[in-house]
Amino acid sequence: MDQETLARIADALERMSPVPSKAPDFSAADAFVWHVEPDRLEPVTKINRVDLSLLIGVNRSRDTLLENTVQFAKGLPANNALLWGARGMGKSSLVKAIHAEVLKQGLGLKIVELQREDLPSVARLLNMLRGRDERFLLFCDDLSFSHDDQHYKSLKAVLDGGIEGRPDNVVFYATSNRRHLMPRDMIENERSSAINPSEAVEEKVSLSDRFGLWLGFHPCSQDEYLEMIRGYCAAHGVEIDADTLYAEAIEWQATRGARSGRVAWQYFTDLAGRKGVALT
Repeated sequence: MDQETLARIADALERMSPVPSKAPDFSAADAFVWHVEPDRLEPVTKINRVDLSLLIGVNRSRDTLLENTVQFAKGLPANNALLWGARGMGKSSLVKAIHAEVLKQGLGLKIVELQREDLPSVARLLNMLRGRDERFLLFCDDLSFSHDDQHYKSLKAVLDGGIEGRPDNVVFYATSNRRHLMPRDMIENERSSAINPSEAVEEKVSLSDRFGLWLGFHPCSQDEYLEMIRGYCAAHGVEIDADTLYAEAIEWQATRGARSGRVAWQYFTDLAGRKGVALT
């Protein structure tokens, strides 16, 4: 075999087995987003989040998750957390707000956002983070699995870490509208068609069991909805009389057919625009 043929083979092998991605400069930012093809962690200089004090109606979940996160940032044992429940009630906002609160306390913590579609690459991400001095909060928003979706198998690498175990410097937080991450009819179908029904669904249902913390989020009351809006007005200096705010906010929720923290923020965004107040 001549030298030219050998060179072509070497080039082909190099393309098939690219050089492993290097870890970024983690001092450049406190937040990163994981991308694949090629694997890389992109720094995020400005995080889209609200202040922890503006999250209303989630006191118990807030206190529990904050305590768990502070423990982790201090190098102490901490649990993976699943935030599940009603849409628009601040699950992802709480994770980002708590990260900011931990930084305010002078503790070092990096947050890394991971998309559900990129779960198959999570082993490579963990290898990049393993053994570093920094502490990492892996965050996956809106985590759920559909029929014939095999991505859930990759989730175990985050929660359990396989034979190597989950790195001590990594904790995983996820949000979902489902407590068990799988559609109910998918679980029921597998239970009804299996030879051993309990074993057929155990692997899928047990995903949630691998989270040490389950934090439930429920629809807010009308009083909590209005309190959220008043809090946003005070924080951003938007002035409006109480009767007008009440009437407009109630009408807004009626036209949306829903009442939640997200709806409260959407009304406030409209109000701030009409009042000429920029939101920064």
